[in-house]
Amino acid sequence: MEPYYAVIFTSQQTENTEGYSEMAHLMENLASQQPGFLGVESARNEIGITVSYWQSLESIKNWKTHLDHLVAQKKGREQWYSYYKVRVCKVERDYGFSIS
Repeated sequence: MEPYYAVIFTSQQTENTEGYSEMAHLMENLASQQPGFLGVESARNEIGITVSYWQSLESIKNWKTHLDHLVAQKKGREQWYSYYKVRVCKVERDYGFSIS
């Protein structure tokens, strides 16, 4: 499957997170329906980290400019995030371990 791309989104939330959880679930569902989407992993403590995986830079660009995603991005800047950063990386190799 390599190479593929990872979009790493790190963020810090404001205190006003009304509607955030619902929008996050909607965005994950919508992203999973996009051509080129491979998966997503997410964690949140003091900062949030979401990594989405894509087949190509073109599929990332198409998701970034998806109309519903643009609405969520705007809401994030206006209400939910005090900080965020996006990194796009090319994954050359991956491997792992699992007990199961």
